[in-house]
Amino acid sequence: MRNRWWAVVAVVAVLALLAGVAWWWRTLQQNDFQRAISWAPPDAQRLTFTDWGDVRRELGVEIAADAPSGEVSAFMTRAFDRDLSSMSALPESTEVMHERFGFSPATLDWELLSQSQDGAVVVMRVVEGTDFEELADRLEGLGYQRPEDEDGVWVGGIDLLPRIGTLTPELQFLALDEGQRVVVSSDTQGYLEQALPAVTGGEGGLDGLDEVVDASGEPLAAAVFDGEVVCGRLAMGSAGDSDQDQADQLIAAAGRVDPLTGFAMSAQPGGGVRVAMSFESDEQARANADSRARLASGPAPGQGGDFADRFTLGRVTAEGSVVTMRLDPLAGSYVLSDLSSGPVLFATC
Repeated sequence: MRNRWWAVVAVVAVLALLAGVAWWWRTLQQNDFQRAISWAPPDAQRLTFTDWGDVRRELGVEIAADAPSGEVSAFMTRAFDRDLSSMSALPESTEVMHERFGFSPATLDWELLSQSQDGAVVVMRVVEGTDFEELADRLEGLGYQRPEDEDGVWVGGIDLLPRIGTLTPELQFLALDEGQRVVVSSDTQGYLEQALPAVTGGEGGLDGLDEVVDASGEPLAAAVFDGEVVCGRLAMGSAGDSDQDQADQLIAAAGRVDPLTGFAMSAQPGGGVRVAMSFESDEQARANADSRARLASGPAPGQGGDFADRFTLGRVTAEGSVVTMRLDPLAGSYVLSDLSSGPVLFATC
């Protein structure tokens, strides 16, 4: 009996080891975008990602930790002009963060904003070599209450932020994870505590969005929506009555349109924008590749004018249950920021 018990223990130990090795291998193979999404709270429905390190490389900019505020401001202006900062929760906070916190979009590796019906959380990955003890001392000096446990929540609150400077409410409560090299923040303590296991405990990741995330490659900035959000907020439901009537006519002429299960729009290196849309089946994706291409080539009710005023539609493909579209923005257009907030005809459900 005792030998059988030890055999069971050995099997469980081996399975746990194999699971750990598999997790480590998957993590090693992930790019920054995939890794960030894998740390999102499981209830997240809308995510926005900015790879600040790659944005700086795209713009040919290097910013030191002690760079003056004018240099930081100039970088953020260039990022805005290239439509590479609109997915961030932090642009208006950047200069104060850089000076007072010791990290900001000017120096972060990347940032992920996750939003759900219950709350929002920002995951900020700092650069390798960041001194977390120094970071903790900075926060305490700014007025955040140091938690009893090192993985606890630093309490700031709405009254503290104005004393520090112009900061987004998402920086009211913070948590530090030196092992993952991240600072996690939220505007509510309860939701931050609820979301932390996704980052610190490996309990993150979203069901049903892996396909559009993988199809987005290694973006500079991206927005990701689950089916409920894209069909309820991004699509034509947010448009006025006359725009919805026009949309109905355009959709009827375009052909078959099926509900989306996931949606991602991303700014790619070199200036292009990629759209990824997932469907219930491969057959739906093939049919929708044609209809969505027609919708993306004509009028843009709810946006005004035509989509051709904003971008040139490039290659549209269906691979498996995912349709991808390449959009080449015209000079002076802000395709990612404009079309990630709706209403968007080609994202209709």
